[in-house]
Amino acid sequence: MINLEPIKRMNNEEKYKYMIILLKGQVASETDPLANISNAAALIFNIVEDLNWAGFYILREGELVLGPFQGLPACNRIKIGKGVCGKAVESREIQLIEDVNLFPGHIACDSASRSELVLPIIKDGKVYGVLDLDSPLKARFTELEKQYFIKFMEVLNEYIDWKNI
Repeated sequence: MINLEPIKRMNNEEKYKYMIILLKGQVASETDPLANISNAAALIFNIVEDLNWAGFYILREGELVLGPFQGLPACNRIKIGKGVCGKAVESREIQLIEDVNLFPGHIACDSASRSELVLPIIKDGKVYGVLDLDSPLKARFTELEKQYFIKFMEVLNEYIDWKNI
């Protein structure tokens, strides 16, 4: 059982370090990739403050398809190059968007979202999807979150065979 009680006394960086430790514990003891990314989304949503959505979109037949997430129901499919998630896949670059309303072509799956952090899932040179974090606060995500979610994805890539999702 995961104990989130200690995070009440932690600053953001300590929380993110703890989140990485918890993630390693979860994924190291489970071989099913769907179970692992489901728990990864739950960890994020329960540890990172001021989120209204956290989850995965998996690349299938040339478009992003909704995967495990926490939050309100979301867009089922996103075309490559469309919205922040599609742009992350197309560019193969992390998207840290301070104000989604200023992002050309933003897709408002949840109208409450104001800022977004999207990391493309890339393993062995191939894109498999994205990790998408949304917040109802403008400029919620900083370089601190970006750096820790790069580490988060490194842990997932170490344990997950994305071809099998």
